[in-house]
Amino acid sequence: MDLANVQYVVRDRVAEITMTRAPVNALNHALVDDILAAYRLAKDDPDVRAVILTSAFDNAFSAGMDLAMIRGGTGMDLRRFLGKLYFEMHDLQYRMGKPTIAALTGPARAAGVTLAVSCDVIVADAATDLSYPEINVGVIPAMHFVHLPRQIGRHKAFELLFSGDPISALDAERRGLINHAVPHDQVMTKAREIARGFAAKSPVVMKLARDSFMRQNDFEYRRAIENVVETICNIIATDDAQEGLNAFNEKRAPRW
Repeated sequence: MDLANVQYVVRDRVAEITMTRAPVNALNHALVDDILAAYRLAKDDPDVRAVILTSAFDNAFSAGMDLAMIRGGTGMDLRRFLGKLYFEMHDLQYRMGKPTIAALTGPARAAGVTLAVSCDVIVADAATDLSYPEINVGVIPAMHFVHLPRQIGRHKAFELLFSGDPISALDAERRGLINHAVPHDQVMTKAREIARGFAAKSPVVMKLARDSFMRQNDFEYRRAIENVVETICNIIATDDAQEGLNAFNEKRAPRW
């Protein structure tokens, strides 16, 4: 399969999916489609026993949604994109039957954090950070209204989501948001070590056990995400949201 925005390689029973959309893996339909296609390849390959998602770039894991895609768009335009990024990706992860690992070689922003936290394990460069800057351009980090409070508690989550300030990989590790913060040159080494450890387990037991884990921890998660998708699709139609996106594009302060 020809994937224009990702590289797909299988080694040591581990599928490595590397995002290659320069310069910062901004998420548009094409990149998300390729990530989903690569996930399907890994899911359907009996020789693959674990999956790593990473970036070809040291300056970014993913900078988040390509704002040019939604600037001037409608709630329905955004809904179509989030249907892929939230629902299709979540369903693929839910039914993958194999452990998935995000290896962050650089910062993760906004929807880039969505890619990371959809995986089972996160390894990150200790010198990098994660952030939810959507509020600064007049939109919201919708899925993370559901995910982040469950991971790090309501009050710290509120601060991050409504300030747009970053959280360092080291602090994220301390708070349980990611698994490992390691030196930059050890990110892929650590991710591969974890993946090989998973790949050495019984694939039948791993699938059955992971499926059970997913069922036990899902509960109302997807329904809650559907609720916040409604909110962001309503927000995108407001004058303030369009002003924020225009200001970002024009490199000026928004006039709310």
